[in-house]
Amino acid sequence: MIDILKTNGNTLEKLANIEDGCWVALTNPTNAELLEISEKTNVDIDHLRAPLDEEERARIEVEDGYTLIIVDTPSQEENSEKEHFITIPLGIIVTDNILITVCLKDTKILRHFKDGMARGFYTNKKTRFILQILHRNATTFLQNLRTIDRKSEEIEEKLHISTQNSELIELLRLQKSLVYYTTSLRSNEVVLEKMLRTDSIRYYPEDKDLLEDVIIENKQALEMANIYSNTVTGTMDTFASIISNNQNIVMKFLTATTIVLSVPTMISSFYGMNFINIPGGKHPYGFYIVTIVALVITIITVFIFRKRKLF
Repeated sequence: MIDILKTNGNTLEKLANIEDGCWVALTNPTNAELLEISEKTNVDIDHLRAPLDEEERARIEVEDGYTLIIVDTPSQEENSEKEHFITIPLGIIVTDNILITVCLKDTKILRHFKDGMARGFYTNKKTRFILQILHRNATTFLQNLRTIDRKSEEIEEKLHISTQNSELIELLRLQKSLVYYTTSLRSNEVVLEKMLRTDSIRYYPEDKDLLEDVIIENKQALEMANIYSNTVTGTMDTFASIISNNQNIVMKFLTATTIVLSVPTMISSFYGMNFINIPGGKHPYGFYIVTIVALVITIITVFIFRKRKLF
């Protein structure tokens, strides 16, 4: 899909053709659409196609007439009714006249600009627009990291009563997401540091300040991802120990219960044998005496087990 957008004052308009100062947003474009944009903008089609590869690494390349910036951006997927946090490449190509974005999905980062929710956003101010996208990208990482942390805390509340593997699997999914985020944020950090030194993109004084803010936000997100990753790893180890401990407690209780119940069963079994001369067999209250004796021995056994904290 191709969207050609341009700001007119505070209004974002949709255009039919590419004009100077416009924003060309490519969302999961077809080969025909890539070829069309490549011919109209003189951008190598391989550079337009690069961000569509999910394994593409974050980088910045300076070519004749344009600069290619690829960063990793956070995305969420629904997997078996569970949120799955991943990252996908986002390509930003800036030429002398226009700015092009290429992405596999219509991410909420770009949707934030398309819906007119960004303040001080102008498509003709290409450098500031790039930095606003990158700032929004770092902010979204931080928001998703807080969501991951909240989910891990919700799972942690179930640790004391859980004997199942579902929570452990959910924590493993969060840990994988944090690994993706940590790797992507490190790659983005390298790109941002290189942008700070490159001469291919013209910066005004206020743009330099914004770029430094983006770098700070990205570093903060990276630190949070590392902290949460270590926390989730420690929680998973604790979780596995708690599950094993809960199972041991259940097995100990069942074993103690079996021993206690075996006492009256054993006594009644002796007196259920077909022998003529059983002690107390001819006593008129023999049944009650045997029952009381079995009950007393059972109570004593329960008392001993309780004292040894087996119950």
